[in-house]
Amino acid sequence: MGAAFSAAAQPVVEPEAGIIDLDASDAPPEVTGVDSTNNISSDSRVRPLPIEEVRLFAEALEAIRTAYVSDIDDRTLIDYAIRGMLAGLDPHSAYLSADDYDNLQESTEGEFGGLGIEVGEEDGYIKVITPVDDTPAARAGVMPGDLIVEINGRPVRDMLINDAVEMLRGEPGSDVDITLMRNTESEPIDVTLTREVISATSVRHRMLEPGFGYLRIAQFRTNTGRDVVDALNEMKESNGTLNGLVLDLRNNPGGILQSSVQVVDAFISSGQIVYTEGRFDDSDGNFFATSADPSDGVPLVVLINTGSASAAEIVAGALQDQGRAVIMGTRSFGKGSVQSVLPLNNERALKLTTSLYFTPSGRSIQAQGIEPDIVVDEALVTRQMPRRGIYSERDLEGHLPGSDESEPGNNAPTPITSSEQIVVSDYQLNEALTLLKGWHIMESGRQRRQSEE
Repeated sequence: MGAAFSAAAQPVVEPEAGIIDLDASDAPPEVTGVDSTNNISSDSRVRPLPIEEVRLFAEALEAIRTAYVSDIDDRTLIDYAIRGMLAGLDPHSAYLSADDYDNLQESTEGEFGGLGIEVGEEDGYIKVITPVDDTPAARAGVMPGDLIVEINGRPVRDMLINDAVEMLRGEPGSDVDITLMRNTESEPIDVTLTREVISATSVRHRMLEPGFGYLRIAQFRTNTGRDVVDALNEMKESNGTLNGLVLDLRNNPGGILQSSVQVVDAFISSGQIVYTEGRFDDSDGNFFATSADPSDGVPLVVLINTGSASAAEIVAGALQDQGRAVIMGTRSFGKGSVQSVLPLNNERALKLTTSLYFTPSGRSIQAQGIEPDIVVDEALVTRQMPRRGIYSERDLEGHLPGSDESEPGNNAPTPITSSEQIVVSDYQLNEALTLLKGWHIMESGRQRRQSEE
């Protein structure tokens, strides 16, 4: 299954967990694997080139130069060869031109142009991993798991993902026609999307009900960790003590590894968060929490689904292993590899898989994903309206009054989120809120008994 590449940003990659930092001077050297001299590895034992295979490559190159239907310059052929070599390794490794590298850096800073679709490859087709929140793709109803089978009437079967993504890009305001196949639909779905400049908001928050907050991370960008801390502080300052918090990582394709570490660190005050292992010591890293806890230990439910990948899985796995949160939803995507940007000459670079990451308990997420503690499938729920003719004791004439009888419903908190938003539109979120309410009731009862004793 493919990586969370971005049709919105550029023809190669959207930032994923493991693109440690685009500025090598700021990146931890034990994780990036990038040598300042542009050597791919600091290992002095250089293997000799296989002569027979190199001769075979030279023969193939010469055959193409002399016999192909049109003339292609040598530089273009070599570029094609490198791109094919990287594409053959795994879905996440890629060859970055100077423009690709610039676009990658731009996208990690939170603004890029296009449709807002995170895509990968599956069985020769382009698969939607997730649409980015509040983008043309999301507003048009593009869903995780959709297969893009045509772009502007051109079939994409067996097309290189870079070429397909390039077709999806374009000037803001221009249109692109895509045809989707969806498991739940018998016929293809035709969608026309208008490209625009995507300024994706990484972190959003609001109150679900008094005392119960909601924190959504759409993608892990450079400032996501800081934004999460700011959101926690704002909710506490404006609402007092939080009784529970829902952390929504659904359809989050990942992002920068350090940001995921910072997010976990905002909820725990000690212990391991994640570690990485690769072929070389430079690929190994180990990350631990600091003593501060901006969350103040608020009861936490984390929502995940099959669109939760990479850095989102680091967060869910760490909070699960540390016993800090209940993970709810469906199994996550299963992208547990780390990519590093390795500079080459001529302003080019490789985005290369250099290691795997592991949760604190030693679980590898690669191709396995995070299994939620409570499985809750996506569903729509309708609220049954009260029926006429249904009475209770207090409705009977002459009933004995209770010790604290008041008008029904006067003491019930009024939800800030409408029933349409939380019950009908988001069953998983409703279940998370219900769990937090039960958690708070049990904890309040326990504290009350202790105070009475």
